[in-house]
Amino acid sequence: METVKDLLIILISSSLISNVVLSQFLGLCPFLGVSKKMNTAAGMGTAVIFVITLASAVAGVIYKFILVPLDLTYLQTIVFILVIAALVQFVEMFLKKFMSALYKALGVYLPLITTNCAVLGVALTNVQKNYGILQGIVNGFATAAGFTISIVILAGIREKMQYNDIPKSFRGMPIVLVTAGLMAIAFCGFSGLL
Repeated sequence: METVKDLLIILISSSLISNVVLSQFLGLCPFLGVSKKMNTAAGMGTAVIFVITLASAVAGVIYKFILVPLDLTYLQTIVFILVIAALVQFVEMFLKKFMSALYKALGVYLPLITTNCAVLGVALTNVQKNYGILQGIVNGFATAAGFTISIVILAGIREKMQYNDIPKSFRGMPIVLVTAGLMAIAFCGFSGLL
């Protein structure tokens, strides 16, 4: 039985210390592509939180109650990808119907959540670390929250950089990569926290 302390350690560790984008370098495509505006970044972060948390729960249940008892654990990657793809389709339909402006703003990056290695990485990490279903859900939520924190911070910085006089050779993606690198160094400061 996991204690509140164990869950809190997973929460802090997955969101700040082992940030999926800035220390594991997973999910860089939407991180760099959708971080031009704060509202779009926050929308992507919310969608990723929903997908990763739900994917962690569903993948954990399928793994524990179907794959392990039937000795089909070698199929975990394929099953997890199918679960993630189904959840992303659900999110896409929901956003298209109820939040069409956000759906249009996210554009091609919304379906890319399906192939976002961060989502699959969380499901596989939960299995690797032998997390129970609740621990896996907390890890999924915390990882997605860390992704959201990172993408929103980068979006805020990118919005402010529009008004700066950046040398010609650094304009566009080079300055974004330098900024992301500096953010990764800053997040390394959390490494001694736990």
